[in-house]
Amino acid sequence: MPPAPRSVRGTGRRLYGAIANRLGTAIMSGEYPPGSVLPAEIAFSGELGVSRGAYREAMQVLIAKGLVESRPKAGTRVLQPDRWNLLDPDVLAWAFAGTPDIGYVRSLFELRAIVEPAAARLAAERRTRDDLRHMKDALAAMRRHTLATDQGRAADRDFHHAILRATQNGALLTLSASIGAAVGWTTQFKQRARALPRNPVPDHVRVYDMIAAGDVDGAGEAMRLLVDLALDDTKSAMGPDQG
Repeated sequence: MPPAPRSVRGTGRRLYGAIANRLGTAIMSGEYPPGSVLPAEIAFSGELGVSRGAYREAMQVLIAKGLVESRPKAGTRVLQPDRWNLLDPDVLAWAFAGTPDIGYVRSLFELRAIVEPAAARLAAERRTRDDLRHMKDALAAMRRHTLATDQGRAADRDFHHAILRATQNGALLTLSASIGAAVGWTTQFKQRARALPRNPVPDHVRVYDMIAAGDVDGAGEAMRLLVDLALDDTKSAMGPDQG
């Protein structure tokens, strides 16, 4: 069993959130592999330097996200990845805190490749002037701040959110937080070791132009190309051995 994370500080929600963050990152990085049992509550809370109550609250966070299960006498066990809520924004953050598994990254882009081109097609049919204004404002912020900054990446997420909102499909809109988190974390990951290999803003502009023109097929194709190129950039950032 790997050593427990170092002690964490804080109070209330901030404290158990910090504990959940430490443990979630450890699970997603493989420090606590599926099937392993976390140390007992008393021992682990003592090693972390926190109250048992804060530790239990953190466990409830991890349980809700499908990472662990807790049973009387059996302890708290890390579940298999097929039980994890991999689209939860916190789980995405924990996965990208280290070097994510290429299979996980590919699955995120496959999801985007299924959802976002279809969303762009619907947006081209249903967008309103307000929707187009939100997309245009997001593009302007992306240009102004660049995707190397937090502000630029936030604008990138806003752009993708605006497209999902323009579909006028409530079910699709529920994916906005997950899609936005995937976009944000993969973009940030690509820049850890070096600058972005190319400027992706023109790819977003093409999507906007097709949606603004009401070109359904063009919008879908532009978004498909955007996602494909983003995946290529991400695999390049992970190194030549990643297929």
